[in-house]
Amino acid sequence: MKRKFLPYSLFIGLIAIVLLSCTQKPEAEITGTIVKNSSGLMVSPVFFPLKPGAVSPEGWIRDWAKNAANGITGHLDEYSPTFGEAWKGYGFKAMGATANGGGWPLEQCSYWLDGAVRLGYILNDSVLIKKASARLDTVVEGVLKRGDNFIYWLPKKALIDSTQGWVEFNSWAHSHMGRALVAYYQASGKEKVLQALTKVYRNYSLPKLIEHFRAVSGSVNIDPMMDTYLMTGDTTIRNNIASFGKTEEYQALRANWNARKLQPGHNVIYFENIRVPALFYLFSGEKKDLGATLSALSWAESTNLLPVGVTSGEEFHAGIGATRNIETCDVSAAINTFDRLLQITGEEKYSDKIETIFFNAAPAPVARDFSTMCYYQSMNRYSNQIPGEEPKSPGKECYKFTKLGHPVLCCVSNNCRILPNYVINMWMATTDHGLAATLYGPCKVKAEVANNTLAEINCQTNYPFEETIKMSIKIQHPSLFPLYLRIPAWCANPLITVNTESVKIEKQLNGFVKLSRIWAMNDQIEIVLPMIPKVVQGNETPYPQIAYFDPYHKMAKDTTIHNPYACVYYGPLLFSLPIPDINPDQETAGAKFNYALDVKPADALQQITVQRTTMPENWNWSLDSPVKLTVNAQEFNWNPTENKVLPDKPVEKGLSVKIHLVPYGSTKFRVTMFPVTAASYHK
Repeated sequence: MKRKFLPYSLFIGLIAIVLLSCTQKPEAEITGTIVKNSSGLMVSPVFFPLKPGAVSPEGWIRDWAKNAANGITGHLDEYSPTFGEAWKGYGFKAMGATANGGGWPLEQCSYWLDGAVRLGYILNDSVLIKKASARLDTVVEGVLKRGDNFIYWLPKKALIDSTQGWVEFNSWAHSHMGRALVAYYQASGKEKVLQALTKVYRNYSLPKLIEHFRAVSGSVNIDPMMDTYLMTGDTTIRNNIASFGKTEEYQALRANWNARKLQPGHNVIYFENIRVPALFYLFSGEKKDLGATLSALSWAESTNLLPVGVTSGEEFHAGIGATRNIETCDVSAAINTFDRLLQITGEEKYSDKIETIFFNAAPAPVARDFSTMCYYQSMNRYSNQIPGEEPKSPGKECYKFTKLGHPVLCCVSNNCRILPNYVINMWMATTDHGLAATLYGPCKVKAEVANNTLAEINCQTNYPFEETIKMSIKIQHPSLFPLYLRIPAWCANPLITVNTESVKIEKQLNGFVKLSRIWAMNDQIEIVLPMIPKVVQGNETPYPQIAYFDPYHKMAKDTTIHNPYACVYYGPLLFSLPIPDINPDQETAGAKFNYALDVKPADALQQITVQRTTMPENWNWSLDSPVKLTVNAQEFNWNPTENKVLPDKPVEKGLSVKIHLVPYGSTKFRVTMFPVTAASYHK
């Protein structure tokens, strides 16, 4: 593709606020990204990811990343043979493993390797890089020497061998190894890795996309296939993808999804599968493909979306409720899907979704030192007894925090991807040789801009625990390029200054403001995103009345559930009443939580008090949060049970009190979906 260069006749200091458009199509290489040739795409993505390591975490996010490297992510291969032995080319004993070395360990180990290699490079952690690359190099060498697929010691037909009743399970696992190898090549630049990716995907036909969400599909290989095409421009790979959507089966699926004719299913499979049509849209140019993904997303969120930004999954979609669960795999899969939609459309709403998930759902199921984790999280966790009756899949002790999260090891390994994927996508490249600030937090980005000029931007902030983001620019020489700054949808009155001069912010298309100017050494940008408290009310819904939930607990049979609730947000943070914990598996005895929220949504700004303290030197999501909220509530006589977790009516005649809330991500036991008072409830 050929580059479109901006004119260099603009004067130094000129700032243009331009609306970000989705219509640009790149014609040449975009430096600093994985892109080599996208001229074969019918539609160009708006944003392109930078290589792992281009963005490094700073501040509190670096604290979290180091805990991950020192904890679960850095040591999973020492905890289980699934991570110590998988992908070495032989069979071994582990849950879900087949005698020939296929099955569950391939999937689970791929998740871990994908996260570990990314984390290693964003931290520049030589020990973690060495550990991950040794295993990935084994796969690469196996493919180049004798293999025709990433499961290099087995023939291609092994990709459709049945595992646990799922015919394409190995092909599904294959896609996740593909993603790990894409990240490895992007970060390391080792040509052998790209050669292995190219060899495999030149001879890989995408299987059909399955309309329901009850079984895995190898069609999710479209992610690494597309990336391999962008890195190589290989027309055979492009043609393999382009032929995918020509079948009558796919056309029928696309029509049904666009018509929102979908059925509840496995939530991880749902998040993986729904992005396939959107990715295919880049090759087809047909908006019905993108529409199928967006309609499927809207369908699930309308009936299953929980306050942390992820749809419920036990493991199947489970409706809306205070103790409905989210599988930790869902957190990773949701972020990945929204990352892709952000790249494709350039719309800030997907950044907002990612931040909501990352700042809330990501820390909750992990111990504060990243040493243990659990399989499921729920909005309300009153004690280690409620909720206590575990979903049938994966079964007993799926609420318990352990080094492996559960004997079914998908969640512990998928969790390793969440943090590095957020960091990598905090900044993205644009088709006009600029950079877009897509996700906020303390970080540093180094990337090429303009005419192959190296720029470094240091973001100093404690966001989302504060409202101000300060950016300082270092650059080889003054250069003209655009910076796109995201304005979250929840922020009504943003402020931006460049070198202390205010920037006029007009209505933004897609939620980004474009600053185009000749940037010089030590230029300063300050973004202020004022946060206000917000109360959101809703009603619990019944479980889907599907066969999966037949042998379930009593609440799954109740079709009358309509209990009112209210949640409290401040910026992208969801807030909870903390129930203090001795450890993640044991609450402190005697803590009170029998409160109903007594704040009308329209009065949230006046009735909720924000309390700020200094950010700790090392942040580990403790209950001593630098931001707390004080809200009006009513204390009342309430004892939730396993099958009655919220009152069925608004509370009347309670005792007026003040309660103090902390970020949801800081809690292990909590109330987040509150009962509501009759005076505050908006029917």
